[in-house]
Amino acid sequence: MWEHQGETTEVWPGRNWPLGATWSRESTNFAVYAPLARTAWLCLYDDRDAERRIQLTEFSLGIWHCAVPDLPAGTRYGYRVDGDWDPDRGLRFNPAKLLLDPYATAVAGDLTVHPAIYGYDVAHPELRSDLDSAPYTARSVVVDPAFDWEGDDVPQRRRWRDTVIYELHVKGMTALHDRVPEHLRGTYAGLATPAVTDYLHDLGVTAVELLPVHQFFSEPALAERGLVNYWGYNSLGFFAPHNAYSSSGDRGQQVREFKEMVKAFHRAGIEVILDVVYNHTAEAGPDGPTLSFRGLDDLGYYQRVVDPDPLADPEPDTYWDVTGCGNTVDASRTQSLRMILDSLRYWVGEMHVDGFRFDLLSALTRTGQEVDLGSHLMTAIGQDPVLRHVKLIAEPWDASMDGYRVGEFPPPWVEWNDQYRDTVRDFWRRHTSGVRTVATRLAGSSDLYADDGRSPYASVNFVTAHDGFTLRDLVSYEHKHNEANGEHNRDGTDNNRSWNCGVEGETDEPDVIALRRRQAANLMVTLCLSNGVPMLTAGDERGRTQGGNNNAYGQDNPTSWVDWRPDDAWLDVYEITKTALRLRRDHPALRQRHWFEGRPAIKGGPKDLAWMHPDGREMTPADWHDDGLHTVGMFVSGDPLRSPGPRGEQLRDSSFVIWLNASSDDVEVRLPENAWVHKGEVVLSTCPDNPIGTPVSTGGTLVQQSRSVVVLREVR
Repeated sequence: MWEHQGETTEVWPGRNWPLGATWSRESTNFAVYAPLARTAWLCLYDDRDAERRIQLTEFSLGIWHCAVPDLPAGTRYGYRVDGDWDPDRGLRFNPAKLLLDPYATAVAGDLTVHPAIYGYDVAHPELRSDLDSAPYTARSVVVDPAFDWEGDDVPQRRRWRDTVIYELHVKGMTALHDRVPEHLRGTYAGLATPAVTDYLHDLGVTAVELLPVHQFFSEPALAERGLVNYWGYNSLGFFAPHNAYSSSGDRGQQVREFKEMVKAFHRAGIEVILDVVYNHTAEAGPDGPTLSFRGLDDLGYYQRVVDPDPLADPEPDTYWDVTGCGNTVDASRTQSLRMILDSLRYWVGEMHVDGFRFDLLSALTRTGQEVDLGSHLMTAIGQDPVLRHVKLIAEPWDASMDGYRVGEFPPPWVEWNDQYRDTVRDFWRRHTSGVRTVATRLAGSSDLYADDGRSPYASVNFVTAHDGFTLRDLVSYEHKHNEANGEHNRDGTDNNRSWNCGVEGETDEPDVIALRRRQAANLMVTLCLSNGVPMLTAGDERGRTQGGNNNAYGQDNPTSWVDWRPDDAWLDVYEITKTALRLRRDHPALRQRHWFEGRPAIKGGPKDLAWMHPDGREMTPADWHDDGLHTVGMFVSGDPLRSPGPRGEQLRDSSFVIWLNASSDDVEVRLPENAWVHKGEVVLSTCPDNPIGTPVSTGGTLVQQSRSVVVLREVR
């Protein structure tokens, strides 16, 4: 029985599965994992925020549980847990701290920075704090999961080679969008409007990759500077859609609104990929707040420099941090691994998302403290009948030296390829030793992915991402300008590989502006037509700028939001990007599944891939080592294709030549003479002297403007 202020309510034993709050009309089952705790309480909150406590008496397999009958969906709750206070042994139990349920599917409220949110006494850190944190923390929410998916039951599972990813921020995409109703801007519902879905579909996007939407909180140090964690890489609720992105409320309405958003994207033929941050939590290092995991099982969830032996003298209370955020989740532990897998399955099964991009994945692959690509997590996902079939993208590094593992993740993983980013940036700013490396990246980065049997689509190609310069800033700034972040411009990378075209920052000089737009278009065309999976960053196709800020993680303001006004938009870059993606979509020659082999696909036919020197001949070994060569042609044969059709049939397509001229001089290129292609036309160009529709013939010449791309298609 539960008694509070004269009220008596029946409480049932419930069961120890599933973890979290499982609602039904009859009762709600609560189950929370805290294996070393001596006492636990379920805390329920009414609309006046009055707390009612139920001491949990049922404990089995490390799980405290009960069932409360007749509890309405939308009820807010949390846990208090007591036990030993011995931080050096990973024991931080403190009943004065209200804890979020790690399995909560919705969270109400936010975190307020106050001494009470810390488990220790701020004035005397060796002592346990007795300040009640409840007035300053968020609440878990009981959710009724019922939802009508209206037939959205079969995953799209678009093939990787047909995929075009668009990385966007839920709020930043629509916060300034004049065609999204004002009350929906910056929300899941705002993304679900035709103004967004139609725009992305028309552009040629097939998948959105959402920056973190798991419930997150801003770091106290950031909040004290008057900023917030805009990007969201500070997760705590791995089952809960972030409540600030809900237009309809935070008492479970955010779950329904998120589902409506997914359904709208699927109706537009667009998959939904989540950027997930399981490698660390918002509780940060040992001096961080006690919000959930730390108060339930600090020893079990977080890795330490030395794993303490309960029989030995205690080691210093030092977390092992390869994330740069104060802690590292120990995915080798049974419960941590279970939580991650349960979360992934929940988002696929209940929320219908199509895949995940794993932030700092190397941190989660550790066995002990060594990177192990055959670790528990990798093995479990690889054999899981649900997860192994969704899109799985690795950020193949962490904050350590040994964590950089680009090219090493096993199937079915694909990877963010930062070597593609760096090479393409360097090529277009003339910082490469010839063209040999950029050719490898254009053809799919076989040096990274071919040796272990993976396909070119294992490379997720990008030239920008949320972290770093936008595309416009990449061609407008040579130095970061992060003063607004409040860290005296010390934050953010100095390795931008950018070129400002002669003037730092914005300018009114027409020649500089024209060159910048052409450089931006060159980068976008290169990205869209390279073998692999292209990933665009939201707003790059429109010339979005952050004013040179390359680390805008705390800028929840117009600095980071997409500006939809046409006034200063680079709409010419938009049109070229759209054209490049349409060519990619319509021509399988430009998105092949198999590696190019540099030889005919059929006897007597043309080579599937040939690299052309500007004088019209094929590149020789000496040409590849010519450090002064900055122009190259990529001939891709479409007759026939090495990649078969969906039923194994031989596919035929037009052949293409993609000419890239990163030189500062105009270059005359000779079109190669051969027995298979006789004439063609320009189908995409950043060179004003060679507009779309210009006819060309084999053996003829084409004067290509400095720093430009021209794409030629065979005409039969």
